Amino acid sequence: MRNLKAYYLFYVSKHLTRKFPKLVSYNRFVELQQRSLLPLVLFLKTCRLGKCTGISFVDSTTLDVCNIKREWQHKVFDGIAVKGKSTMGIQTSFDNQ
Repeated sequence: MRNLKAYYLFYVSKHLTRKFPKLVSYNRFVELQQRSLLPLVLFLKTCRLGKCTGISFVDSTTLDVCNIKREWQHKVFDGIAVKGKSTMGIQTSFDNQ
């Protein structure tokens, strides 16, 4: 599927209604996601993460923040975002190192 909305609308709501009889609409699903994030993170942190072995992996993939043509309009990552160069050319990205 292309994104979560397409997956939810075209697969979950049509093929999984027997398994989830009280299935909510997609808009309500998005609202409920915000509530469930903190309990999910706590559950994963306390119950499902292994012990640290001292070996860590870092993902250095760029995270696109905005189109380079509109870089001066966006102020959310002001002071954090940097210009970088990747195989796709120059882009504004969040410095995730």
